[in-house]
Amino acid sequence: MTRPRTVRRVRPAPKPAPFWLRKTLAQMTRAEWDSVCAGCGRCCVLKIENPDTLEVDYTNIACRHLDLETCRCTCYRNRKKKVPECLDLFRCKPEVFKWLPESCAYRLLAEGYDLPAWHPLVSGAPDSTREAGMSVRGHVIPETDARWAPAMKPRPS
Repeated sequence: MTRPRTVRRVRPAPKPAPFWLRKTLAQMTRAEWDSVCAGCGRCCVLKIENPDTLEVDYTNIACRHLDLETCRCTCYRNRKKKVPECLDLFRCKPEVFKWLPESCAYRLLAEGYDLPAWHPLVSGAPDSTREAGMSVRGHVIPETDARWAPAMKPRPS
């Protein structure tokens, strides 16, 4: 009589934590860094800082280079040449992120939080930011269409 073979269950190896939980922002590659952007477009909305309180107020005016449908920069790789005051967050220290919206993935990670469920890296869906109502799509006008008050001047192109 032969003995029945014992079947040993093999547990699959646990999945490693996603890169944004294993690495700090400073440790990310440029490709990882760029993928952290949820594509909300909020960083491309013109802001006004109160010099007395240092509070930042958002306008409904988007940078002229923001694609209002995709909420992505149309000249991302060359934006510093076209808009010198545009920040390259990759080179910034996390302290600078305080002016970013509280929902910004860079700010969340810098402050020790995980990405929200609607973030494309978490959801796996490229349009999840827009579908969750977290993008500026439909809420802003292009800088070129804005009527500037006398005290406000558009930034040079």
